[in-house]
Amino acid sequence: MGNGQFHRGLVIIALAIFTTAPAFAGPPYVTDDPEPTETGHFEIYAFAAGTQTQDGNSGAGGIDFNYGAAPDVQLTVTAPIAFDNPHKARTRSGFGNLELAVKYRFLHQADVGWDVAVFPRLFLQSGSRHVGEHHASLLVPIWLGRDWGNWSTFGGGGCAFNNSGASKNYCQAGWALTRQITPHLNLGAEIYYQTADSKGGTASTALGFGMEYDFNENYHVLASIGPGIHNTGMNNQMSWYTSILFTF
Repeated sequence: MGNGQFHRGLVIIALAIFTTAPAFAGPPYVTDDPEPTETGHFEIYAFAAGTQTQDGNSGAGGIDFNYGAAPDVQLTVTAPIAFDNPHKARTRSGFGNLELAVKYRFLHQADVGWDVAVFPRLFLQSGSRHVGEHHASLLVPIWLGRDWGNWSTFGGGGCAFNNSGASKNYCQAGWALTRQITPHLNLGAEIYYQTADSKGGTASTALGFGMEYDFNENYHVLASIGPGIHNTGMNNQMSWYTSILFTF
């Protein structure tokens, strides 16, 4: 099977799962999974990400720090430097919205057939006048997933309390399917959806195709890219993500 056929197959399967199971393993995907960082261990991502729209592009780079604080409990701090690069204005950048989060897995695949976790994420007010949200918000999602053989599937979603100024509360959902191709290479695809997060805004739907390559047990490279497929001009013509992951 060629690479094009393989990718098309992943998209078809992901779409089928999403439509039959209404409901974000985390990077490089927007869709997350319920598995927390292993107790006593660290996962640190040095990342960069961006989105292209008809008005320009925006994104962020920074550090995503995760620690397995206890069995089934992960603590997360994400510190981004955000940028906004509109076509008809100068580029602006600054410290974005610091994220504080806790992932708690309360059901296990070994017991009920699926891992299930809640992952509330608090976004603090942006440290810059020009980029990021200038108010705090709280996203409360639930994620579920399962593994079998070389395959993994995960997804879910939740809603955000984001009502301030021009912003409004929104909800998001997604589903992903990944496969371990070789001992070092994992490939996957996802579909994700979000309602409008601003007054006068529109909902969006997008696809993502991701990979993770493990150099060894401590050093990994991750990347994803994918197009928007719904209201693309205003929200997402294309999005991308890349990171170096350190685990220990």
